[in-house]
Amino acid sequence: MKRLLRVSLDILITSIVPIISWFLLGIILDNNLINIFSLTYPLQCIMGMTLSIFATGANISRYKDKNKNAANNGVFYGTVFSILIFGFIFFNIDKYICFMNMDIETYKTFGAYSVIQILCQTVLHLILIKLYYKEENKKANKIALLFNLINFITLIGIALITRNQFITALITIIVIFSIDVILFIRNIGKIDFKINLKNCFKYNSVQFSVSFMFFLIYLFGFSNSFEYGEKYMTAITFAILVTDMQWDLTDAVKTVAKVDIAKKKFNYNEHLKNAVKLYSLIILSVLIMSLVAYPFYKPDINIVSIFIFLHIIDFMLGPFIEIKICFLQLEDSAIKMTSNMIIAYVIRTLVSLTPTPFCTIIGQMCSTTYELICTKINYRKYENQNIKK
Repeated sequence: MKRLLRVSLDILITSIVPIISWFLLGIILDNNLINIFSLTYPLQCIMGMTLSIFATGANISRYKDKNKNAANNGVFYGTVFSILIFGFIFFNIDKYICFMNMDIETYKTFGAYSVIQILCQTVLHLILIKLYYKEENKKANKIALLFNLINFITLIGIALITRNQFITALITIIVIFSIDVILFIRNIGKIDFKINLKNCFKYNSVQFSVSFMFFLIYLFGFSNSFEYGEKYMTAITFAILVTDMQWDLTDAVKTVAKVDIAKKKFNYNEHLKNAVKLYSLIILSVLIMSLVAYPFYKPDINIVSIFIFLHIIDFMLGPFIEIKICFLQLEDSAIKMTSNMIIAYVIRTLVSLTPTPFCTIIGQMCSTTYELICTKINYRKYENQNIKK
């Protein structure tokens, strides 16, 4: 359990600051601003796709393809690609907001800010992943913490002082963009512009595929849901804000399980017991955050209760799915597990296109149910085969 909490703490540091920022920004300037989090939520998936190729893929390529400058080249090309793609969205922010069925006048300023903030976070993580692969974890964690704290202090500090959206967004963008430039110059290393994009994609194709499907789910799903009006938009955003960090924390279960499976130290019952404890703490934190934040935003209690209730059900099922998936992927058939996961996300994507404001959460529950059934069947088959042996 201590290992789970230690890994969770590292994830918590980089997840909690942005979420608190949006809550406070809405309280200080305009309650509607928390909806910016869901407005640009699909764009975080573009960051995930970018990192899967130019960060993780490039760093793996450094060792597998014996290209000593692959990581540096990945940071360079990833930065250029990010500037182009997020720059395009920034200059077409009105069209993007309109597509998401949100009000341009209300969300334009901080919508544009959020696009640049995600760009800066992408460049930051290109550098951080390179450092993690070099086993410079302390340096990477220090950079991540300082960047997020400076971003938070600048954003909330200027908002409190000026109470002006444009000035707050502009000054914060200048500060975090300047930090990115400094980090890029100090950590880029030698570049020879040689990178095998095909291999970079191959080495992390599963994660790229997941990020791409999430992009479709949230882009079209949220656009569909927001068409039903402000009360659904606010309820969805509220539910995301009180559960998003917690979903990040669940990665700790997979991380610890994979380490023990690889080292032949895996004990299913022990891992399940610890995972249940962590998920219980996660559910408790969701309830506490909901109760604390509700008086400030007062989303429709019936709508938000449905979303949060289904998220909690999903959390309750998590320990019985994730550990089995990790085990079967490493000890049985990676192809089978990957195929099941892709089918689950395809189901989730298709359901997210259905004409209902609850399409995204229904899609999420459908994919979870599918994964639960598949992993239970495959795990039982694996046990039966090993008993016969």
